[in-house]
Amino acid sequence: MTAPFRSIRPDPSIEQAPHPAHGPGFREFVGIVALMMAVTAISIDNLLPAFPAIRERFSVADPNSLQFLIYVYMIGFGAGQILYGPLSDSLGRRKVLLVSLCVYLGATVLAMFSPSFGWLLAARILQGVGAAGGRVLSLAIVRDRYAGRAMASVMSLITMVFLIVPMLAPALGQAMLLFGSWVWVFVSMLALGGVLAVWFTLRMPETLHPEYRRPLSLTAMGQALRLTIRSRATLGYGTALGLMVGCIMGYVGSAEQVFDSGLYRLGGWFPAAFALVAGAMGASTLINARLVERLGMHWLSHAGLIAFVAVALVQVGIGLAWHGHPPLWLFLTVLSANQFLISFTMPNFQALAMQPVGEVAGTASSFLGFYTTLLGAAFGSVIGQSFDGTVLPVGVGYAGLGSLTLAVVAWTERGRLFRPGISG
Repeated sequence: MTAPFRSIRPDPSIEQAPHPAHGPGFREFVGIVALMMAVTAISIDNLLPAFPAIRERFSVADPNSLQFLIYVYMIGFGAGQILYGPLSDSLGRRKVLLVSLCVYLGATVLAMFSPSFGWLLAARILQGVGAAGGRVLSLAIVRDRYAGRAMASVMSLITMVFLIVPMLAPALGQAMLLFGSWVWVFVSMLALGGVLAVWFTLRMPETLHPEYRRPLSLTAMGQALRLTIRSRATLGYGTALGLMVGCIMGYVGSAEQVFDSGLYRLGGWFPAAFALVAGAMGASTLINARLVERLGMHWLSHAGLIAFVAVALVQVGIGLAWHGHPPLWLFLTVLSANQFLISFTMPNFQALAMQPVGEVAGTASSFLGFYTTLLGAAFGSVIGQSFDGTVLPVGVGYAGLGSLTLAVVAWTERGRLFRPGISG
């Protein structure tokens, strides 16, 4: 699964700056930054196989309540993003990242020893706050050190992590359960976060150029925020992105119940089904990267969104035809098609939202990360909490949110789909 990221405004002087002589080399640098991204991603999906064990441990009466382990994490993740961008521009990347890792590791320990389900939810919120640091600062650190083709090379390798981790995370969670307790899933998170903390501390120096440090100023942040909100493209495509994130979160939150405990009863095959669907998203992300320069962000995202709505309506029709329980192969095929199409919308919506606010990119991207994540978590929880033992809530949620997204995009472009219609 992919969340909104923080971008750094390009600056001509930085473009020409040589790479620093100290710090990790190219391969090690990519490894550290990729691990920063992996900690964020794996903390969502590897917990899914542990839902039944957690339900038994805390005697959770309603299985839908387990979905809040995902949604509250995303709330913390969204809230944290609005803090780390401005803080790192003032205090530096290294200090802020290490503090965020301390929050993440402390919250993970709290989760391992939670005496109640409420405490576990609280720990997950704090985990999300801590994990947001890695997501925001990884992009900032890449931009600090590399530019041009070198930056593109680093980002391509890091993107591959986001394509692979969601495919493997449930399998890792399933493997941890073989040790006998759901606590081991959090042990794996603790180990991964601990490795990152040690590796980053020992090998990654401060990357923020001293001349680009900014004092913390509520006035400047307020001005940047007003500029962001007043941009029709930024607000419109940011909202569209948040609604599509809601589709993803609705699916992820109810995936364990759909594929395992509540409907298809796949057991140990649940990670394989989840990986198949995630693989469809990964494939389309790579295709989008190849096609976007030729066809443009508007054409690809608008066409992908219309196709997504059409397939979602087919998904609803299939659900109704089989009374909410279609054959697994058919459901996986249609769901994978929708996940394939959704990846033509989200990265392009993100870029279109950021395009008009380059002069305040740091604050704008932090705000968009906060806004789209919380919007996605809210709508995703509505889909997930509607799970009734059938596939219909996911299909209806996709069709409803997809149609609403199409209306928002049409408003944003003043009805001019498939071509650039506005500039700000």
